[in-house]
Amino acid sequence: MWSAYGKLLRLFRERAGLTQQGLADAIGYSVEQVASVEQGRRAAKLVLTEAAEQVLGAGGALRVLQDDVDQAKLPAFFQDFASIEVEAVSRLSYDPLLIPGLLQTEAYARALFTAHCPALEEEVIDLHTEARVHRQRLLTRTPIVELSFIIGEAALTNPIGGDEVMGKQLVHLVDRAKLRNVTIQVMPAAYGFHPGLNGGFVVLETAEHRQVGYVESQEVGTVVTDPIQVSAFSSRYGKLRSQALNPEESVRFLGGLAGETTA
Repeated sequence: MWSAYGKLLRLFRERAGLTQQGLADAIGYSVEQVASVEQGRRAAKLVLTEAAEQVLGAGGALRVLQDDVDQAKLPAFFQDFASIEVEAVSRLSYDPLLIPGLLQTEAYARALFTAHCPALEEEVIDLHTEARVHRQRLLTRTPIVELSFIIGEAALTNPIGGDEVMGKQLVHLVDRAKLRNVTIQVMPAAYGFHPGLNGGFVVLETAEHRQVGYVESQEVGTVVTDPIQVSAFSSRYGKLRSQALNPEESVRFLGGLAGETTA
């Protein structure tokens, strides 16, 4: 995708009679950055795309590719699911150990990628962080997506990135819970047995009203389409919803943790 975008950028640049240096000067980027984008070695950011659209008169041809360029920043194992997620009409997820990506602050996401094993290059950390934040447009997209998150207490008490990062993350969760299409519930650690002990999962409903499941562990992601398996996911999620703290109790719980962390 980056290579295709780069070739198109080069085509518009040459049609405009500009060198790489000329385009770089016109849009406020270095010639090295322009060359990297044209060669498909670097993903174009939205600000570069918008500037290039204006300078080159691309007529929206670059802008229409931006979502695909951003999606290609995601880890390869996640891209198939992400292409389905972007068209969802509803999304249910259970996350026992980490804050779900759609609710992460940029600092929290960056802390996770920085701690990755094997270690990632700084540029890869930047790309993955940008892509995760970009995905969060799903929360405020039109048409509205109904989103339900059940988060394990362990994910809320593990200070990823340190107390300051975690404190802001907890405040962010309280803020996100105010969105009318977002429901956040907490699964208490002391509950005992519940259907989520085998791990996290996601259930999506597509625009065609087809349900799709997703499970992920150790950077292996699996899209689940078998109706019997997806039905089992839905049943488990319904049980988890009944066992977790209700939304009002959950917001109070999150607020209490945020107060303790930032005190």
